[in-house]
Amino acid sequence: MFLQGGGKGAHTADGKLVASLRGALGGSYEILYPKVPDEQDPDYEQWKPVIAHELEKLEGMASVIGHSLGGSFLLKYLVEEQPRNQIAGIFLIATPYWGGDGWRYEGYEGVALPEGFAAGLPRGASVFMYHSRNDEIVPYAHLALYAETLPQARIRSLERGHQLNNDLSEVVADINGLGQ
Repeated sequence: MFLQGGGKGAHTADGKLVASLRGALGGSYEILYPKVPDEQDPDYEQWKPVIAHELEKLEGMASVIGHSLGGSFLLKYLVEEQPRNQIAGIFLIATPYWGGDGWRYEGYEGVALPEGFAAGLPRGASVFMYHSRNDEIVPYAHLALYAETLPQARIRSLERGHQLNNDLSEVVADINGLGQ
């Protein structure tokens, strides 16, 4: 499952990331790519049922991927809701960190993660984080904040902007490497 970022046109823009995944992974993987409500004015409470519905569709050892705000919302959901599915990998791309030394916009408390949230992630799931040093939307410093709170995460520093030039080759390599 791939959860898009927020903002006007995000589903279309992130569709290029999904196309990169589909092309590289081939037909051996099914990629769910839901369209979320009100992408231009994202609200976690509106996206939460979509995440729940899509996760219910997953079978076997699933991987979940979130880009930008979608990564924040996905992480919050996984920590708070404890999905029934077996999650093999959590892949977070250009994910903003809410609170602390991260973003503190009006209402950020609604998406901020609780202290010690890493312990609430699905057991056995590998966590991967990808962020570009030249990200023009989410500051690269947010990756370091996650690295402190998610010491088990495998960190991938890149140099390809917020949309990673629509190239998810590192994500594909990590998905293919799960369980090895």
